Amino acid sequence: MSDKVYHVLFLCTGNSARSIMAEAILNHMGQGRFRAYSAGSHPAGQVNPYALELLERQRLPVQGLRSKSWDEFAQPGAPQLDFVFTVCDNAAGEVCPLWPGQPVSAHWGIPDPAAVEGSAEDKRRAFAEAFRLLHRRIALFLSLPLDKLDALSLQRELDRIGHTGAAPQAAA
Repeated sequence: MSDKVYHVLFLCTGNSARSIMAEAILNHMGQGRFRAYSAGSHPAGQVNPYALELLERQRLPVQGLRSKSWDEFAQPGAPQLDFVFTVCDNAAGEVCPLWPGQPVSAHWGIPDPAAVEGSAEDKRRAFAEAFRLLHRRIALFLSLPLDKLDALSLQRELDRIGHTGAAPQAAA
């Protein structure tokens, strides 16, 4: 087992819900092997209160979570990224900054829970579903033998994870 710490950036347009939840989930589940970050192309400036409520209900740390621009990760001195995942369709279609080190990237689109209209309970259900999908995909990502997969196999597995309910099939 490698001692390498993998740096992962989750991107979304507003960086207020999906990417924030993914950051918190991976930092918790990655048990020190992964350091997750999140950012947005047009950050909302604050974390969605439903995202914070859900993370706290799941007993995940929320301190330090903030809505920020992806420009922070393209600056000198930014963490060297190993993976970049877009979790919303808008950010996936935008021209991203050039990330130093050419990290592996994939699109893991999740419907935007912040766009759901209706009652507070409707919104909580939407956030819970987004959390469930992110948690499942991150669990699949963590199950990959990253140090044993060649670049093409790794890309194929990450793309497969981006499809709801898909299970990785590591190369022999």
